[in-house]
Amino acid sequence: MILSCVADYESAARIVLPSETWDFVAGGSGAESTMRANLAAFESIFVVPRALRDVAECSTASSLLGRQVSMPLAAAPIAYQRLLHPEGELAAARAAKTAGIPFAVSTMSSVALEEVAAVGGTTWFQLYRLRDERRCLELVERAEVAGCQAIMVTVDVPWMGRRLRDVRNRFALPESVTAANLGGRSTAHRRPAGDAPAASAVAVHTALEFAPVTWAWVDMLRGRTRLPLVLKGILDLEDARRAADMGVDGIVVSNHGGRQLDGAIPSIDVLPEIADAVAGSCEILLDSGVRCGEDIVKAIALGASAVLVGRPLMYGLAVGGEDGARDVLGLLAAEFRGALGLAGCGSPRDARLLRTTFARNPSRTEIGVGAARIRGDSAMRD
Repeated sequence: MILSCVADYESAARIVLPSETWDFVAGGSGAESTMRANLAAFESIFVVPRALRDVAECSTASSLLGRQVSMPLAAAPIAYQRLLHPEGELAAARAAKTAGIPFAVSTMSSVALEEVAAVGGTTWFQLYRLRDERRCLELVERAEVAGCQAIMVTVDVPWMGRRLRDVRNRFALPESVTAANLGGRSTAHRRPAGDAPAASAVAVHTALEFAPVTWAWVDMLRGRTRLPLVLKGILDLEDARRAADMGVDGIVVSNHGGRQLDGAIPSIDVLPEIADAVAGSCEILLDSGVRCGEDIVKAIALGASAVLVGRPLMYGLAVGGEDGARDVLGLLAAEFRGALGLAGCGSPRDARLLRTTFARNPSRTEIGVGAARIRGDSAMRD
């Protein structure tokens, strides 16, 4: 089978993974309406290409949180990657390093954050607020010492959304996969008893470990770390404004890939108004539903600095370890460069000035949401 796009890797991963592992990775919460809506939202956006532009030297290079990246993309934080491949996060981080993009290592990583950072690429540490405040702040200190370049706080998981596939599977982690940053084996390995459990073992573990993130807590954390601070899981306009006013370095417009509140709005639908409201005061990233290079162009046209990809990278990891993850990132890079050039853009900066229209609402048109509003640019490079 020739694997020529993310959808091919998705199909291949479904074949090679145990069914309950597949459900854990690919599934969403509730009826999975938000998860489906994320994909449909991207499909409903259409770009208006520009013609007669010199794209002979089309470049995907960009900057993100003050560092150069090969393209405006980062690997999203995903828990327990050794479920998919024995090397887990190490293989995925090496693939990200080769691709020249940041890798976000999760609090719930199955490889210790120090080992992942030692791979040598750009590493961000994704932080959940733990009930044990001391241990939570120790994780931040460990990330700083290990050389991580940013702290990404996930703000939309006071507890795990009810993921029915995992409930029905009575999903629990195998003995070989642990939350390495939190000391190893936990209640996440204890398969629930009975015919109709209320939650998966992973959800039970999350409820025991996590505490809700509040504005006061973010303000405290802002004063406890020298690293750039990014808030992941922002969908509301006022939340975005408040985060920017607080001085965070970035926000991720995200509904957690449809894995938290089922019925939450697709991330891409709220991106334009958030980009307008924040008006360049911090980086704006987007995740949830990105599946191809064309999606990256759409997100940038609607105001994102960059996107995060999660499931696509995991499909590559499941199919071929580091090689598979690297191939997925290579496909996304090739698709992105191709889409940029065909849209008449010589760089990601140019894509911020593209017009877009919406199939679900043809009267709605966005024009140059990104650069035009943020920097006052008036024209792309000829």
